[in-house]
Amino acid sequence: MNVTDAIASRISTRAFLDKPVAEKTVREILEVAARAPSGGNLQPWKVYALAGAARDDLVARVKRAIAENPFAKESEFAIYPEKLWEPYRTRRFEVGEAMYQRLGIPRDDKPARLAHLMRNFDFFGAPVGLFFTLDRRFDKGQWAHLGMFMQTIALIVQERGLATCMQEAWQTRAKTVSGFLGLCEDEQLYCGMALGYANLDAPVNATRSDRADVDEFAIFKGFKE
Repeated sequence: MNVTDAIASRISTRAFLDKPVAEKTVREILEVAARAPSGGNLQPWKVYALAGAARDDLVARVKRAIAENPFAKESEFAIYPEKLWEPYRTRRFEVGEAMYQRLGIPRDDKPARLAHLMRNFDFFGAPVGLFFTLDRRFDKGQWAHLGMFMQTIALIVQERGLATCMQEAWQTRAKTVSGFLGLCEDEQLYCGMALGYANLDAPVNATRSDRADVDEFAIFKGFKE
């Protein structure tokens, strides 16, 4: 699989098979991904990889925290702006509706939608969960480096026949996750990533989001042809 094919086929996988992924495989993926661009070669990222009992313990702790206080405010930053403007508001709405349509969950079935949302905190059944952190002293440039690193991981995973879902939902339980991982005060959680083998029979994994035409976001100047 070439890079173009990996980009075109990658999706946010939301249903995984109950099939383990070896530590050796995860290590190899991270070793290759560490070649991602990083200004000044800072390599500012830190990764926590959980599987087996460690993964299950975290899932249980987060679910317990949600049950005890479902409205706890643990996020350190907003995932989206409070009042999302166009065209971004419509893009977010449409991809969500497309996903729930695949799942057969109507808009007025709030409990079913919430139940699917809660599957974030089980990594959608994936056997491996990755968490990404940065030192709080870093700024926007290093956040960009982390994003490039995560994208590189996702493409390598795709090349190797596995799948991922980048999960900002974990930020809503940042304090619980940070406590479980034992993060120091200077270390900030960004998000999680589910990693495993996609369940290709799951309807939700047939969801494909649209992408804007190049002319909607790119401006070309100075080209001869």
